[in-house]
Amino acid sequence: MTSSDQLADLLGPVEIRTLAEKLDVTPTKKLGQNFLHDPNTVRMIIAAADLDPHDHVVEVGPGLGSLTLGLLDTVDKVTAVEIDPRLAAELPATAAWRAPAHADRLTIVQKDALKVEPADLGEPTALVANLPYNVSVPVLLHLLATFPSIRRVLVMVQAEVADRLAARPGSKIYGVPSVKAAFYGDVRRAGSVGKHVFWPAPNIESGLVRIDRFNPGSEPWPISDESRAQVWPVIDAAFAQRRKTLRAALSGHYGSGAAAEEALRAADIDPQLRGEKLDVTDFVRLAGVGA
Repeated sequence: MTSSDQLADLLGPVEIRTLAEKLDVTPTKKLGQNFLHDPNTVRMIIAAADLDPHDHVVEVGPGLGSLTLGLLDTVDKVTAVEIDPRLAAELPATAAWRAPAHADRLTIVQKDALKVEPADLGEPTALVANLPYNVSVPVLLHLLATFPSIRRVLVMVQAEVADRLAARPGSKIYGVPSVKAAFYGDVRRAGSVGKHVFWPAPNIESGLVRIDRFNPGSEPWPISDESRAQVWPVIDAAFAQRRKTLRAALSGHYGSGAAAEEALRAADIDPQLRGEKLDVTDFVRLAGVGA
């Protein structure tokens, strides 16, 4: 909680519908929109994020501002990235209406989150968002790659996506998102969210995912554009055809099955294993990225 005792007046179903009518906004599948309208869920998300009052939080897809208002109560600086021009234009007024004591903490960036750059956001320290469901994983990975200053992530995504992100090696849902997220730090499920706290209610439940990034200076491997360029193609190839052994799956990447087997054995990995048996450490070692 911030130093001020004046809390934001969070949005409920009535306020959400009122704002939507004012803006002539109907949630669209194209933009992956489901508007959160339950103050208790907002508080749960913010509690799960374990934020520091001095954090600079980036929020992607703020929509009508439900989560934004709760964040303004909690931290000194919030940067909201919104692609919809009508929603982006209305957010400052909503903040002034419902959180007048903290409205000056809000910065709006009207842009596609997949295209934001350091010049747009500065150095955010946390990502807290109800991510648009149609681009949730690409947005998450883009922000982790682009903003090494982000130390903590708490995102709400579709339940099946949350399960995939937090999956461990050996499970049927473990795959590319699981490994790439784990490249940055500890990934875990942080809660579940029902359908009826959204308008419109989605077809499936949502899940919270928390990522605690490796501490600066003690990362187990280099985290950079260069290391990603080495590791990402190996991960992608290993899961491109899940039923194949690693020797077969990686033959294209290494030029032949024999070359793939040689690389795997050099990394102390059984060529007959499948990709879902390897953890991120194995992939980093296989790609030849040193600590």
